[in-house]
Amino acid sequence: MKVLLVNGGPHKEGCTYTALTEVAKTLNEEGIQTEIFWLGLKPVGGCIACKKCEELGRCVFNDVVNEFLEKAENADGFIFGSPVHYAGATGNITGFMDRAFYAPFQSGKGDIFLFKPAATVISARRAGTTATYDQLNKYFGITQMPIISSRYWNMVHGATPEDVRKDEEGMQIMRILGRNMAYYLKCIEAGKEKGIKLPEQEKINFTNFIK
Repeated sequence: MKVLLVNGGPHKEGCTYTALTEVAKTLNEEGIQTEIFWLGLKPVGGCIACKKCEELGRCVFNDVVNEFLEKAENADGFIFGSPVHYAGATGNITGFMDRAFYAPFQSGKGDIFLFKPAATVISARRAGTTATYDQLNKYFGITQMPIISSRYWNMVHGATPEDVRKDEEGMQIMRILGRNMAYYLKCIEAGKEKGIKLPEQEKINFTNFIK
């Protein structure tokens, strides 16, 4: 089993990375493989609704989004991390997730995420964490992904990685998150061994507010 952790912060080994590594360390102790995937420093544009992904099976813009989607096919769980920028997620991870979650379903590859557990990890100097937490969790709620929680909202505080490591409650929250994710993955594996099937999927009734 493997969990893919996405670092949506501009610093490869900054505060968000520090929180994610604490989760990854705990997952490793539970026998779960991990990989931290950094979005990098190049700007990640948002979805332009061209729907080319229906034809191509991937996003028309061949960048970090498609690189991630290739890895996502072999992942069993996901954790997406972001620092707080103006009380919300970074522009890069917002554009990234818009496209990463849209392309698979438009191209008929929605099972990349279907029923796979997911969580967010938020880092901030001071505030904006809960708004960012709510923002990122919406991607999972619309994709039938179980949302994994901890004993508090998944956040750490600090202006530097050193500060984050001093956030004793925040680090504990990350460890509990790791154990909870590992527990859920093991439950899924046990269910498969018992022959428990995934819920039957219905054809989507796609409507709007005027019909």
